[in-house]
Amino acid sequence: MNAVLELADVSVRRGQSLLLDGIDWAVEEDERWVVLGPNGAGKTTLMQLCSAQIHPTSGVLAVLGEVVGTVDLFELRPRIGWTSAAVAERIPRHELVRDVVVSASYGVVGRWREQYDDLDHERAAELLVEVGAGGLLDRTFGTLSEGERKRVQIARALMTDPELMLLDEPAAGLDLGGREDLVATLSELAMDEHAPATVLVSHHVEEIPPGFTHALLLRDGRVTAAGPLPHVMTEEILSDTFGLPLAVTEEDGRWFARRRAGSR
Repeated sequence: MNAVLELADVSVRRGQSLLLDGIDWAVEEDERWVVLGPNGAGKTTLMQLCSAQIHPTSGVLAVLGEVVGTVDLFELRPRIGWTSAAVAERIPRHELVRDVVVSASYGVVGRWREQYDDLDHERAAELLVEVGAGGLLDRTFGTLSEGERKRVQIARALMTDPELMLLDEPAAGLDLGGREDLVATLSELAMDEHAPATVLVSHHVEEIPPGFTHALLLRDGRVTAAGPLPHVMTEEILSDTFGLPLAVTEEDGRWFARRRAGSR
């Protein structure tokens, strides 16, 4: 297998703040990773690196076999499917859902003068069905619920048949039902052998979809653990990462964590 992401001693500094510190990490093309950590751990900065939105301050970052800093990022970015709150905020609220998805073909947000053929529109419609949003085709983005917007963003991220999928806190803002629907959708994608390598960012172990294989844990910009889920999702490692004593359980491919009884 080939690595779709490779970070070697990568750090990101902004002014006096060290946001990421000496990160070593690799993601293979058949792997599904979740990135976990408390607020301020560096998760969003890591996703900005992996989506080729920013450069590392030091170290070497390779995305899809290309070393960032030596390649045209405008050619690299369309090969990456990316969902985040920042992307969602740029989508015009009056835009039809069909156009939100199909415009990913040109890597733009908001239809302008670009032209799409019937195959583009058919693929957009098929992807919306695949993520459980087929009935939203002719709705405007601004009329959708938060859960519906998340599904549309995932369909958009898949539009270019990406080689790498990055999902930055896709369940943020969802109620229990919306979260569980989204986890089920992401689980189906994760178990599809033709799906791209995927990295999902979350604060919560309950949001890890069945079918995900590995976890990277961050605290204060540093890696506390990385590897297959059963090796990383231990009470000791998670307690160290989140800074409080946790009881951790796994059932039917889902993980759960709570403060350990009797601890302070």
